[in-house]
Amino acid sequence: MLPEAQLQLLTQVLSRKAYPKNSTIIAAGDPTDAMYIVVSGRLKVVMSDKEGQEVILAILNQGEFFGEMGLIAQAPRSATVTTIEPCELLAITRADFTKCLQGNFDLTMNVIRGLVKRLREADKKIGSLALMDVYGRVARLLLEMAETIDGQKVVTKKLTKRDIAKMIGASREMVSRVMKELQASGRIEVRAREILLRDSLALTR
Repeated sequence: MLPEAQLQLLTQVLSRKAYPKNSTIIAAGDPTDAMYIVVSGRLKVVMSDKEGQEVILAILNQGEFFGEMGLIAQAPRSATVTTIEPCELLAITRADFTKCLQGNFDLTMNVIRGLVKRLREADKKIGSLALMDVYGRVARLLLEMAETIDGQKVVTKKLTKRDIAKMIGASREMVSRVMKELQASGRIEVRAREILLRDSLALTR
């Protein structure tokens, strides 16, 4: 996530655009020509196989950025990014991105930190797929996506069971069964717009 001061630094070279729900911002295999910063809304980063099976690599929220990997590596897009809801994005071209990195050490370090964070998240996901059962994967995902509100861990971001299944590499039916059992055992409480996590959920991992 970029601090306000660095966003201000970029404003002179950024273009701003609104996108409706279900818009494809970048597609896997496309040439890389820009990096994007999320002003508002949510997006998902996905990879698909030839049969159309989809895996969600990440959910992006306000203040996060994407597309920088291809600019740095000078390689085609490795994944597809689509909007989950109406979004407003800032875009910076390859040439302007390179100039900004060359002229601002703090910005460069923030981009590097973002890349390291994604690498660590990828390592966690690989480890959980290899070593955890579906219960553990669901529990870890919920705990990672939770924020602390009034001393309680709560998932406020809307997540469908289909989304969870695509993020942890399981079937929607299995995720539905796990969520029901977690709720029945009191480890989670599903409310209208949020999921409240109990302390005992950590023991599921």
